[in-house]
Amino acid sequence: MRMIMLGAPGAGKGTQAVKLAEKYNIPQISTGDIFRSNIKNGTELGKKAKEYIDKGMLVPDEITIGIVKDRLQQTDCKNGFILDGFPRTIPQAEYLDDALESMGVKLDVVLNIGVDDSEIIKRMSGRRVCPKCGLSYHTIFNPPKDAVNCDVCKVQVIQREDDREETVISRLKTYHSQTEPLINYYGGKGLLLTVEGRDKIDETTKAIFKALGV
Repeated sequence: MRMIMLGAPGAGKGTQAVKLAEKYNIPQISTGDIFRSNIKNGTELGKKAKEYIDKGMLVPDEITIGIVKDRLQQTDCKNGFILDGFPRTIPQAEYLDDALESMGVKLDVVLNIGVDDSEIIKRMSGRRVCPKCGLSYHTIFNPPKDAVNCDVCKVQVIQREDDREETVISRLKTYHSQTEPLINYYGGKGLLLTVEGRDKIDETTKAIFKALGV
């Protein structure tokens, strides 16, 4: 199974990608992870990417696709892969098309997890994390037992900057302008499969497995 995961920030792509990777026994690949791996290992592409990251700049698409292509050529991708968080734009998708074609690889499906903006704002702005152990909570769906402190560390949980409502709204605007067009792009290729993201993670997983026929 060769798959791309699409969806707005907070839609649950990463969570479902992990479950699908386990189901199919294939790697879940996120650009963040492979950037960190290449930088840590001092590869040529990693060094180039680090130059941009250190300056607070976006890594150019040609470097990003080079790193992705290199990752897809590793042996654990022989039977498939799940790309989580890439591509994010039409140009990146076109770069990826060319890279896959050069490798003789075809995508099986592009899975889009659909969730309304209002639900995403509620989900993300309610997130809280323990600054000590990193455990995640949610003010509505999974609050700490005393509603304030981490159940394990007894330290007050905090809201990350990324999860503040104004930040979430800004990220959604970027998603709608840059990434959402990929839905029509892959729909036009007959690859798109959209599943509604439910309140409960397990319900979404069941819906995805059913849609994929597994």
